[in-house]
Amino acid sequence: MTSLPENRRQRISEADRDTAVRRLQEAYADGHLSHEEMDGLLSQALTAQTHGALEEALVSLPAEEPPTTSTIGVHTGRIQRGGAWRVPRTLKVESSFGNVHLDLSRAVIEHPVIDIELQLGTGRARITVPRDAIVEFENMATGWKDTRYKPPRRSGTGGPTIRISGTMGFGRLKIRHARR
Repeated sequence: MTSLPENRRQRISEADRDTAVRRLQEAYADGHLSHEEMDGLLSQALTAQTHGALEEALVSLPAEEPPTTSTIGVHTGRIQRGGAWRVPRTLKVESSFGNVHLDLSRAVIEHPVIDIELQLGTGRARITVPRDAIVEFENMATGWKDTRYKPPRRSGTGGPTIRISGTMGFGRLKIRHARR
């Protein structure tokens, strides 16, 4: 729903409504809306039937930031990121043959949730996450070896959530938390 059709009387889809609800929730979470404003605008968005009515519910919101997605891909060879690199909101990593090492322990992470999508053929992947990060990898399909992950004894709070998904053919995914 990023661009509304010129005919504001055109009926909206469920995807348009879901996008509007998500934007309202994000604006509330970022402190742009009070609880009362959120309730009123959410009700307006849920009952809207046309693009014009839906636009009225969203007009006071700040402009939506474009999604930050980056893709790193090689056919053969090593993919390696470490140090103080800026992690996008969504990172896609694609490799047919080769190893992947992503070290997020000293990376600049600006988003509360980071999605890493792996599409790997042959080779292993190692991901080092910040000490206080929360790791989720339920949507990860491996063809040959299982994913290795040992959660920290003390669960971190306040760190980013790192969601890892995708497929790996022949290789193992190892996820570990940084020691410091």
